[in-house]
Amino acid sequence: MTTPIPEEITQAPVEEPAEDKPNAFWRFLLDLLETLVLSVLLYLAINAVSARVRVDGFSMRPTLQDGQYVLVNRLAYRFGETQRGDIVVFHSPVAATQLDLIKRVVGLPGETVNIRNGVVSVNGVTLTEPYIADAPRYNGEWVVPEGHLFVLGDNRNDSSDSHSWGLLPTANVIGKAILIYWPPPAWELIDHVPPVAAAP
Repeated sequence: MTTPIPEEITQAPVEEPAEDKPNAFWRFLLDLLETLVLSVLLYLAINAVSARVRVDGFSMRPTLQDGQYVLVNRLAYRFGETQRGDIVVFHSPVAATQLDLIKRVVGLPGETVNIRNGVVSVNGVTLTEPYIADAPRYNGEWVVPEGHLFVLGDNRNDSSDSHSWGLLPTANVIGKAILIYWPPPAWELIDHVPPVAAAP
């Protein structure tokens, strides 16, 4: 009597040896750990050279608008000097305020800033300022010592800045604003108006 031959033979699945499963699990954990470490290192590196800040308020109109996000170069003044016309982000020097502010540099160390009759002058030389919203309606004179800057908002009459709280220590400066990156329609490099040379 002959034994019937099955039309198809089903092969039993071959299981991986039991000892390989723990190895695969540890490889997965190692890959995950490497990815996390790399992400943290990249995050720290990016934050070491740049910062991202949100413009709150109207003190820098018309140059910057409320709600825009700005990219800041933290290394700008480690390898270069602050220039008149630079837009800088800094820790507020007012002790009661825990805010980061953004303003334009007008006076540099060793200079005398004078504001009178709507005109800003540095060391007796009048500044041409096409970026401001309106001429300042206040008067005053400030001598900028070493290690300090005189900063003003472009919206001169709606800005808390050096004309109201005094000079900015350079140690408070976080960096130079370089790019508006949000919202997308406003994306552009920030135009740092070339500084006007002041008479010595």
